[in-house]
Amino acid sequence: MSDKQIFASLEISDHEVRLIVGEFFNTRFNIIKVERIPCGGMSYDQVADPGAVIDAIHKAADDARKMIGAKVERVILGIPSYNMRRYSLKSTVQIDGIDGEITVNDIRRAIDKAQSVEIGKSYALIQTVCVKYTVNGITSRRIPIGEKASELTVEIDLLCADRKLAFDLVGCVEQSGLQVMDIFLDVYGAAKEAALFEQAVDQNVIILKMERESTTLGLLSRGRLTSCIIDPEGVGTIAGALVDQYGLNSADAAELVKYSARLGEKVYSANPVYIWQAEGEARKITEQQLVECIQPKVDAWTDSMSKLCAPILQAGKTAVIITGEGGEMQGLNDLLKRQLKCEVRNYIPETLGGRNAGLTACLGLFYAYKDKLPITGYTDNSLDMDAFIKSVSYREARAAGNPEDTITKKLKGILFDTKK
Repeated sequence: MSDKQIFASLEISDHEVRLIVGEFFNTRFNIIKVERIPCGGMSYDQVADPGAVIDAIHKAADDARKMIGAKVERVILGIPSYNMRRYSLKSTVQIDGIDGEITVNDIRRAIDKAQSVEIGKSYALIQTVCVKYTVNGITSRRIPIGEKASELTVEIDLLCADRKLAFDLVGCVEQSGLQVMDIFLDVYGAAKEAALFEQAVDQNVIILKMERESTTLGLLSRGRLTSCIIDPEGVGTIAGALVDQYGLNSADAAELVKYSARLGEKVYSANPVYIWQAEGEARKITEQQLVECIQPKVDAWTDSMSKLCAPILQAGKTAVIITGEGGEMQGLNDLLKRQLKCEVRNYIPETLGGRNAGLTACLGLFYAYKDKLPITGYTDNSLDMDAFIKSVSYREARAAGNPEDTITKKLKGILFDTKK
């Protein structure tokens, strides 16, 4: 187990709590368990019902424990990018070692120096991102440990968010019995998962993280996250048209919007895409009725995004990425592409067990955290590793002790039982 790192990431979105337990084995990442627990206690800008959030987090962790056989003790937390603010600065430190080689402690001193900047009482420092390092007049994104120099300059971004929201969310996590290993902005996590920082070196990249209540627009430029804006329109806003016209519950309406509405088509089918019982009679919605019902809301959303993106598009080459729940919608990217006249595409993760656009940010938290380990030096895992090792060892021993416990044996058992 020494060559494995097992972490758990937790994202509290506006309609559900998402928990992923995964492992890094050498350079490969594998998902162990995914939990998604509905929760109505959170919006994009505040914790409306702390009790509901705490209960949902506790249920997610407990459900994961039952399957894994070990308790989740610590999590990497992703929070909404509400009221996000960036402070960009350069921090220079002298190299004091006898041999003149840069060590990780020199980088930590540069970070500590940058973190002394006043950020305002309404903000909380969420992330300290080392963007570039300058050594002997040469600037690079690579960590320069071991290089010889008299001084080191680090370009650092301090990413801040709403103080009250951040503290409330951390409080909910701790009250659910979990510890917080680190905190990241949800848009930052989504950008890490989709490898958007690399794509944003020579162009602007706009990430649209579309959730149930809102859409967060994050701007990436020159390989860094520069700003975020939240628009209070999301998948649930579009699905609200179905709730109003057909009386569907919001969860079913959202699923229809994501998986049954093919937007931007010239002709729609008259075949039913949803059938349900209400007031003693069967009712149905055809694909044509579905799209006609939600189209005005879809148009309103694309108009809002066009207005928000317009100043960025005028600044130069830009790509737009749709993810979050909205990344599951069919044809939304094509509609937005027609209005923006630039590259627009959906992003859905490809990791086995996590192929859902709603999990993008939660998956990206793993990479964001791992990238910091060479500097932080943290060694903690998220699970009770003693219990996890025992659980795995027990399963392996059980499998080894029953070599005939195969599908063939099970089929034989079914046949013999039937004869009896």
